[in-house]
Amino acid sequence: MSGNSDPLTPRAKLAVTAGKAAAAVSRAAGRGSGSVIGGRVALKLDPDLLARLATHLDVILVSATNGKTTTTRLIAEALRAAGPVVSNALGANMPAGITSALAGGSDAKYAVIEVDEKYLSGVARDTDPKCIALLNLSRDQLDRAAETRMMAEHWREGLAGSKAVVVANADDPLVVWAASSSANVMWVAAGQMWKDDAWSCPSCGGVMQRPGDDWFCGECGFRRPTPTWALSGDHVLDPHGSAWPIHLQLPGRANKANAASSAAVAAVFGVPPQVALERMYQVQAVAGRYDVVQFMQRDLRLLLAKNPAGWLETFSLIDPPPTPVILSVNARGADGTDTSWLWDVDYTRLTGHPIFVLGDRKLDLAVRLEVANQHFQVCENLDQAVQLAPPGRIEVIANYTAFQDLRRRVGN
Repeated sequence: MSGNSDPLTPRAKLAVTAGKAAAAVSRAAGRGSGSVIGGRVALKLDPDLLARLATHLDVILVSATNGKTTTTRLIAEALRAAGPVVSNALGANMPAGITSALAGGSDAKYAVIEVDEKYLSGVARDTDPKCIALLNLSRDQLDRAAETRMMAEHWREGLAGSKAVVVANADDPLVVWAASSSANVMWVAAGQMWKDDAWSCPSCGGVMQRPGDDWFCGECGFRRPTPTWALSGDHVLDPHGSAWPIHLQLPGRANKANAASSAAVAAVFGVPPQVALERMYQVQAVAGRYDVVQFMQRDLRLLLAKNPAGWLETFSLIDPPPTPVILSVNARGADGTDTSWLWDVDYTRLTGHPIFVLGDRKLDLAVRLEVANQHFQVCENLDQAVQLAPPGRIEVIANYTAFQDLRRRVGN
């Protein structure tokens, strides 16, 4: 699909130029990467710009509640084996940020695009993707995104009639229900650690039966599809039954699941699993996630967790007690202003860890930890928490804007 013909009209070229100028001004003012403001300016001048920029690209969209930034990065690395890739690697995943990313990819063959769950249908309509990866759906940003069943319905309606190959997690009933409206689905057994948003059937509302790794609705017959790709321990099983070893620098079971889905996507474009997985090994950190940084002569590992499912996965990969843990929670616009989700997180998993609490909503978190019978100290800032922490590497877990605050403080 890649070609040399220029799909851009004079108006579109003007929009791209203006967007890049706005982004440059934003960066010079120290207001971040400028990708969002640049995209907004460009779309204001040409509302059809995103569709125009996508016409010469093989587009892959990635959406989920958790793991989409990392999976986008893994797919992008894998597809570079087959040609140049443009991607919104820093996670600006709404139309403005996506438009900015594509504006910088005039020579690319592939566009690997992370998409916010709410915007998936619209972005798919504009970009005519060849492949859509759907990883999971769970509660997140409760004040903004409504409940998960509504999001799955939104996806299901948006995917109906799509010509894209949909690579979908067979272990998440909400994802399966959303993807089932598509004509061409490739099911991946990627696992589902967090099940608390999938006990009722998305099709009929009945109670879901979950024997072992299987699931089905006893009332309407909606059930787990047979996967053709699967995560099995430290291997990816392909449709032929061959097992390919996963070697990642990224930690945890969740990232192996991301790699399995990424290998399935890469195969759609002719990249063999062995090649795809070898290239994924290059990824050490993703937009600061999993980075180990030096701060005040201590090693800090930075971990992002934005919602109950993400916190559960993160607790499974931190070093064992008595490793000190710093927790930071904000509730700004980008996080969602409703912190009631804190009560859905099982903080008893931190028993034995010295815990230090900070962030805009440190007192909300402190109350939750108190009820969970955890030992903790409330701190004014990162510096104080690091000073109080006992020796050893410190695990730092933060939600979205708290994570960005911490990255700025440590110069990452």
